[in-house]
Amino acid sequence: MTKISLYLDEHVQLALAESLRARGVDVLTTQEAGNICFSDVEQLIFAKEKKRTLFSYNKRHFAKIHYEWITLNQSHTGIILSDQLAVGIVLRRFMKLYFSLPADDMKNRLEYLSNWK
Repeated sequence: MTKISLYLDEHVQLALAESLRARGVDVLTTQEAGNICFSDVEQLIFAKEKKRTLFSYNKRHFAKIHYEWITLNQSHTGIILSDQLAVGIVLRRFMKLYFSLPADDMKNRLEYLSNWK
């Protein structure tokens, strides 16, 4: 089972990236990739090219993009969306998802961390 590799958009706390890395999660941030000025669509394209699941607090925009892409039969490597909560809460929810879903199962999938309490 191949584990999820994450791409965190620019709104996600760097402390979350560090906490995930401390638990063995492969994480790349928008800042590290030098993609701060990318649009949401460009962020998702980048994540797909790097075979990473995109993680964002921007629920409205990325949910809309997901459904548009599915309608157009355009694939992506998965989107995980969350409310902006304390790092510990987001971390705990993500780790439940991480140990339950392999990377292959995230293809074209939209997951809300609120479902992983």
